[in-house]
Amino acid sequence: MDNKPQWAQEALEKICRKMPAAMEKARQCDFIPYTVSEGQWQPGPIDGICWWTNGFWPASMWQLYAATGEEAYLREARRAEEMLDAAFADFPHLHHDVGFMWRISTGFDYELTGNQTSWARTVFAANLLAGRFNPNGFIRAWNGECTGWAIIDCMMNLSILYWASEQTRDPRFRLIAQRHADTVIRHFIRDDGTAEHIVIFDPETGAVLDKPGGQGYAPGSVWSRGQGWALYGFAIAARHTGEARYLETSRRVADNFIAAVGEDWLPDCDFRQPKSPIIKDDCAGAIAACGMLELAELVDEEAGRKYRDAAEKLLRALAEQHVDWSEEYPALLTHCTGAYHNESDRHIAMTYGDYYFIEGVARLLGKPVCRW
Repeated sequence: MDNKPQWAQEALEKICRKMPAAMEKARQCDFIPYTVSEGQWQPGPIDGICWWTNGFWPASMWQLYAATGEEAYLREARRAEEMLDAAFADFPHLHHDVGFMWRISTGFDYELTGNQTSWARTVFAANLLAGRFNPNGFIRAWNGECTGWAIIDCMMNLSILYWASEQTRDPRFRLIAQRHADTVIRHFIRDDGTAEHIVIFDPETGAVLDKPGGQGYAPGSVWSRGQGWALYGFAIAARHTGEARYLETSRRVADNFIAAVGEDWLPDCDFRQPKSPIIKDDCAGAIAACGMLELAELVDEEAGRKYRDAAEKLLRALAEQHVDWSEEYPALLTHCTGAYHNESDRHIAMTYGDYYFIEGVARLLGKPVCRW
């Protein structure tokens, strides 16, 4: 690829300089890293090994292995991958995020190494996700009383279903993914290209019951990370299926994101949040950037330049303003926010934000990357 950004090359080099210390700290833990406190890795707050982000640490290792060929990343990815086996035995705590957990850990292992055990793990996880499909046209998100709840995040989890159909030559997985994506177009994506976070359906009839605010500011607002999930998720759906409606939906969400993000290219947690306090979400910027790089490969040259330029601005803003490059801080991003109204969850490290930042930088540089 021509015109590789120099800042991105320097960012990748600095990531690789940080990683030995970050991996050493991870090896001292009996959990998979999620966030950072006082310079040390911390686990997810609930669900133990079933915490939904636990696939992102090994996924980061696989992306760095693909980009550099360094065996240390393979070894650390495999260590975390084997830890994830315990989650299969804790089935009651699993949920729709099994795609996040296994598509990008075991799935990437199989893609890069041909490991058949990893292939089987990934197909098993795909079957778990397919089992959450409600015939009214949506994949159930959470457990407990949430029998009719679906969330925009699941657009990214659909990747494991497309992969499973391609691997097993069984269209059931793809058809479930498409039924869910079509429901999202009808009930999540607004006319202005913004997305709901949560839609609650009647699980018996499929009728829409409510659209609560979720992790954004309020009902009807625009949770920026949800826009990233929609943007990238529909781009992935378009690549796997060739369906124009998915590409058009991804572009509408992307165009709205570009218009909303602001001159600093550091997304607010919610694009309709009050002016004060200023709450940013680095995860949203990194996810959206990866989605725009995916989009850039699916559209004409002029549109591709627009999305690639926006992705570079998002990633460069993170690299220059919101990454802690010191080895004492094992993560990368510093201003990730889980939910607008959770003050303890603001401006922290999150391994999935780091994952998308690594993926985005590698893609900008034209490095080999694992695809969702």
